Amino acid sequence: MASTQVGKDAEDAPRPTPHDQAADGPGQGYQRGLGARQIQMIAIGGAIGTGLFLGAGKAISKAGPSLLLAYAVAGLVIFFIMRALGELLLYRPVSGSFSEYAREFVGPFAGFATGWTYWLFWVVTGITEVTAAATYMTYWWDIPQWLSALVFTLVLYGANLISVKLFGELEFWFSMIKVTAIVGMILICAGILTVGFSDAGDTATVAHLWNQGGFFPEGVVGTLMTLQIVMFAFTAVELVGVTAGESKDPQRDLPKAVNTVPWRIAVFYVGALIMILSVVPWTEFRPGVSPFVAAFEEMGFALGAAVVNFVVLTAALSSCNSGMYSTGRMLRDLALNGQGPKAFTRLTAGGTPLVGTTFSAALMMVGVWINYRWPGDAFHYVVSFATISGMWAWIMILVSQLRYRALADRGVVPHSSFKAPGAPFTSWFALLFIGMVIVMMAIDADARISLYCAPVWALLLGVSHLVLRRRAAATASGRGERDGADRSPARGPDDV
Repeated sequence: MASTQVGKDAEDAPRPTPHDQAADGPGQGYQRGLGARQIQMIAIGGAIGTGLFLGAGKAISKAGPSLLLAYAVAGLVIFFIMRALGELLLYRPVSGSFSEYAREFVGPFAGFATGWTYWLFWVVTGITEVTAAATYMTYWWDIPQWLSALVFTLVLYGANLISVKLFGELEFWFSMIKVTAIVGMILICAGILTVGFSDAGDTATVAHLWNQGGFFPEGVVGTLMTLQIVMFAFTAVELVGVTAGESKDPQRDLPKAVNTVPWRIAVFYVGALIMILSVVPWTEFRPGVSPFVAAFEEMGFALGAAVVNFVVLTAALSSCNSGMYSTGRMLRDLALNGQGPKAFTRLTAGGTPLVGTTFSAALMMVGVWINYRWPGDAFHYVVSFATISGMWAWIMILVSQLRYRALADRGVVPHSSFKAPGAPFTSWFALLFIGMVIVMMAIDADARISLYCAPVWALLLGVSHLVLRRRAAATASGRGERDGADRSPARGPDDV
């Protein structure tokens, strides 16, 4: 189905039937190779990454135990976002996901900007994650970092080209490792608190949550300043939306995946941090040090650092694997809508976007080379853009859902079978919360650089979209003139 801008003309245009909404849409051509088991683990793994395993250390040092509240409130907002996305997905499950919905319910430029911004988000994320994975490998072996990065990139690239089923299987096992590690940590900490074994048994107590300067040791402002770190940890949770066009049974699998968001956040973020902060006082954590590593050291487990290093390695590879998957789909969706090169529409025999994935993988390898050749602040500044670009996708999900719900309530489009509870109020609340996070980023000198990058990217997108529109108009005009000439009556001698 070709997306259209929702306005007066769009309201008068014929709308798709429920049968059409369940289809991929003409020209997509993807294979529905992702089963319920894989969709569930992709949804679970999307919320667990280096933002938790490594980034939480910096957040704890800034906010103390009150970080638990930040994760809980932000997790509620993420649930509102995912339910808004779920409503759109069950209205029309497509691989372009929120880029398609932005194009249909907000406008062509919104879809263009969302698709390219989300693509950039994953390219930048992929660059950082594959480089991080290569760095983690040096823990065990003294091998060149560029060699590990190259091997990881090529392996994940090849896996993504073979079939979507292989991507789903890789992501399933990557996510399983992360989930097992966190559950294991929770059980070990629970054993220490109840039975008292290990070196931390004598000092472990839940009183650490309020005895070390109170629950808000750095004040409420300190907690608010961690929100950008918290929200960055949740980026990629929306990836399940990109899988919609390749799910075997989206009507069954997607609602289940979306509805697991609350317990995922409650267990893997809030639950895990409650246990860790009960075993290790928050004052022991430092930026750049994984709270999991610190907890293992406090417990006296010699193999703890090696275990965490392996888990963080899989988390980085999982993120890069997701980047390979999503960038190819986003580029193909843009190309199908005339907002990207036609070459990106090509699929392999297995139904994966060949040129788009190859182009993205090539950029990821260039980024790894740049990071190796010229390490420094410039690369760090580029990486900081990932947070704001990830939140842009959430903003467009919410705005698209608000526009869709308004049209559905007026009978212009059919209602989704998976309505977001509390909407539109929950969607407006989520938008206001994201706005507050952006304000906090503007105040924080460390995060402010990403806001400097955003206007530059927006200007580039605006100019690119204008050029594409003018080219399309010129092409249409030329075609019209040729068609008119072909239809004109042939001239005879008397007409001269």
